[in-house]
Formats: sequence, structure tokens, C-alpha cells
Amino acid sequence: MKKISFLFLLFASLFVACSTDNDVAKVDNPFDPSSELADSVLRNKIVVISDLHLGNDLAYSENVKHLNRLNQFLKEVRASSTIKELVIAGDMFDEWYIPSRTNTYENKSQSDFILKTVAANKAIFDVLNGIITDKKIKVTYIPGNHDMGFTPANIDLAMPGVNQARDAGRNGLGTYHPDNYPEIAIEHGHRYDFFSDLTLDEADPNVKGTTFAPGYFFARIAANSFVNPIAIGNRTRVPDVVLNNKKDPEQVSKYVYYKLWKQVLDSVIYVNDNFDDKIITTNVDNFTKTYSINDVLPYNDANGNIQMKMYNGLFTQEAWNNRMKANDVKVMTPIDSAIIGSLKTQYVDDQSYTQYFSSVDKQNIRVVIFGHTHIPKMISYNKNNHSCVYANTGTWEDRKSRIRNNNIDQDSINMNFVVITPNKTNHKMLNIKLYKYLYGAHSVLNSKDVDLSTDQK
Repeated sequence: MKKISFLFLLFASLFVACSTDNDVAKVDNPFDPSSELADSVLRNKIVVISDLHLGNDLAYSENVKHLNRLNQFLKEVRASSTIKELVIAGDMFDEWYIPSRTNTYENKSQSDFILKTVAANKAIFDVLNGIITDKKIKVTYIPGNHDMGFTPANIDLAMPGVNQARDAGRNGLGTYHPDNYPEIAIEHGHRYDFFSDLTLDEADPNVKGTTFAPGYFFARIAANSFVNPIAIGNRTRVPDVVLNNKKDPEQVSKYVYYKLWKQVLDSVIYVNDNFDDKIITTNVDNFTKTYSINDVLPYNDANGNIQMKMYNGLFTQEAWNNRMKANDVKVMTPIDSAIIGSLKTQYVDDQSYTQYFSSVDKQNIRVVIFGHTHIPKMISYNKNNHSCVYANTGTWEDRKSRIRNNNIDQDSINMNFVVITPNKTNHKMLNIKLYKYLYGAHSVLNSKDVDLSTDQK
């Protein structure tokens, strides 16, 4: 009897060992529940993720503790029989969040930087490139603000054959409409953000050809705060600035900008550098100088006016309108709302309505998906008596802490994604779900339906 039991167990173990990965995936893959596979397999789902923030160096990357889960998630995508498209909606790479004293390209090229990022995140790119070479799932990359400077050729170097959604003539922007769904618009969302959009030749009056907005310098300073955490009592305080002319709109906007910097540097990210020290090494985006924190911060000049050494010409409504036009924004927004909205990110979410669902918009867009804010959410709107849905894909970055060896449960934080599932018999009927990848499981945060079958007038 013992011999028979032993032989049975041996046979069973050999059977499991000989089963292919795909056989196991068809049973266990959460993208392919048995209820969907019962009748017939239809590859029709669109999966959207964003803000992976895959770092060039894991010593300061924003995504380290979530890499194993991201690898697991992408393997599920690759093994799925029902996914048609995988869309990466910006901030996949990161040349912004780098400690300020670090020479970003290390006196090498952008291509070398990209290849180093691929090597640092080898397991992730192995799966992604496997998905691309399988040619069963279309993979699309959309640029975000943290990776807006990378050329199409260098993105292709990391992911050969990936589809890149880029606006014509605007390398750092892109809006993607999935195949056969012009009613769906997916973009990163940074084009509406005062701190993060394309900012052409406005940074340093002595430097031409730059595109990075003030958020670039913010990110460089922020990286210092979390790589070299300090106690709140040791932080360098932001110098006081006074608004002396409340009737001048430009002065008011500069003061709003100052207040945002002060709020963040005094209460969110702490640094103990001397603000006059030249600590922000650039050598990217046609920047070549090394800047100080005070080069970016507003100050009162001898006449009491608020000025800046950098980005000083950005603060009129006309200048903001010109920036929005350069970013192909259709509906102009108030400059002060945009500055405040860089921190209070509901402003960016609201652009889904302002730019796509408002009566001003003539497009037939019914579903809008952004990333950028790192806050997952889903909102229903009405457009000409038709339902519309906005979703934000959140982020896969770690939860940062100033405390070393902290006990944050990273497995319950962030790791969000959106899945669009057309009805099998009517592809214009969409179900849109927002998920958290909670402890490796697909946890639904919200779900909404949209009927695209009736065209708007």
C-alpha cells in the first residue's frame, strides 16, 4: 500500500512539473477568470498602467520594493489570453528624480543612461520585451514629464518594437487612442501642469533649447531629501518673500508660486543645504550649468518686487496661454489655478472634464485616462446626455519615508492599474475597472460602464 501511494505521489509531481506555464496561467491568471473562458476566448482587454518610475540606480530609485510585484503583474499580462493592449501612460523611466549632486548621464550619453536603467530593472524589461516579441499584445508607451526628454530612438533601444504615442512635433507629449476606439483618450496629464509641461526656452535666459519645467528642479531637490533624510529641526528654511503689489497680477502669481515652494520645502521635503551653494548638477536637456536652490526660488529685489533668476518670464496669463498652446492644450486655464494645481492635484484630474467632456470640446471622447498625480480615482461625467468616465491610474512607486529601516507595508501601497473590457457581443459597451495590486491580488477599487454605441450630436 505504501509503495502504491509513493508511486501515485511521484506520478502526480511529474505531471505538475511537466505542465507548461501557459497551462497553469490559464487556470490561475486573474486577468482570465474561468467565467470569461467558458464559452470562447476573446482578446479584447486594454490594460493601462503609469508612473512606474523605473530608476537608473536602485540606490535612489522611486521604485525598488514594488519591482517584484510589478514583475509578477507583467507576467500575468503576458500569459493572459484576453488582453489585447498594454498601455504605459508616462513616467516609465525617470531622469528627473535624481539626487542633485549626481551627474545624470555620468558624462556619457542618453543611450547609456537608458541602457543602465534597463540593466538596473532587468527582470521588468525581460518580461516587457517578451510581451512585445510575442506579438500577441500591443504595447504602447506614452511619455510623461519624468521621461519627456528621451528620444524615440532611445525608448526603442530599451523596448525594441514598442509602439510610441507622441504628438506631432512635441517629443515630450502624447495622447493615445487604442485600436478601434477613437472615443478613448489616454495621456499622462502633465501638459496641464505648470510645474511639469513642456517649457520651451524659459528656464535660464542664457541657455537655449531647454524644455524642462520648474518641476525638474523640484524633483532633483526632493531626491536629496529622501536619499539623505534629516530631522525637521535641521532643515534649511525658505527665505521670506513679501508681496508688495497686490494689484499686479504677475506679482500675485509669483507670490502664489513662492508660497507653494515654501510649503513644500518647509513641511514636506527637508534639505539642510545652503541655498546659495551650487548643488544641482544638470548636463541634460541642454542645461550645462550647476545651479543653487536660490536660483529657482523667488526673492524680493531692491525695489521690493518678486523676481527669479530662472523661469522669471512665466508668470503672466499671456505667458501661460502661450505655454498651453505649445503643449497643444485646447481650453485655456487661469495661471494661478494651474500653479496651485501642481500641488492640489484635483486640478489635473479636472482637466479630463475641462479639456474633453465640457461643452467646449467637439471631440467624441467618452473615456479619459491620466496618470501623473499618483492618486488613483474614477469619476463619472455627463457629456451631452451621454455617460463619460475619467480614471487615473495612480502609481507603482514605493511609499517614501525620511526614516531609514521604516516598517511601511509596501505591499499594500500604490500598484494601481485600469482595465477596459468591451462586451463580447457589443464592443461599444465598455466596463472600466480601477484596481490595486493588493498583496499580489487584483482588488477592485471602482467599476463603471460606458455605452459608446450612440454617437453624440
